[in-house]
Amino acid sequence: MSEDTRTAAVADEAEAPVAETAVPEAPASAETPEHREGRTAADLPEQTGSVPADVAKIEDIEEAMRDVVDPELGINVVDLGLVYDIHVEADKSVTLDMTLTSAACPLTDVIEDQTSAALTSGGLVSDFRINWVWMPPWGPEKITDDGREQLRALGFTV
Repeated sequence: MSEDTRTAAVADEAEAPVAETAVPEAPASAETPEHREGRTAADLPEQTGSVPADVAKIEDIEEAMRDVVDPELGINVVDLGLVYDIHVEADKSVTLDMTLTSAACPLTDVIEDQTSAALTSGGLVSDFRINWVWMPPWGPEKITDDGREQLRALGFTV
């Protein structure tokens, strides 16, 4: 590429309009077990077997996880649709199946620290584990209605 061609290419890029930050609208497709569309604890399967009364319920775990905020977007991980599943064990431990908006996200430690504070500091659970999953991939269709309202308030188009 000649110097004139490179200069013209750089000038064209400089004049290109800047796109507005937007989150695409969710497709109107049916939900499958592998495709979470803004589900909440009420949509998850009920716990089976004998669970002691002092073990946290899925709804309690989900509510506590609303205190865990995605550090880039400032919206909680539940309303962003990042929590795919919650498994509560009789020993008061919890396994969370979670994803991120991008597999390259460098902030998993921040989310893990916030999760620890939300779940263990208040005694809700004895221990937790985050199982980071990438399938199905996260998409804007997984954002709850509350999450969409919060994103709109921040200037995103959803």
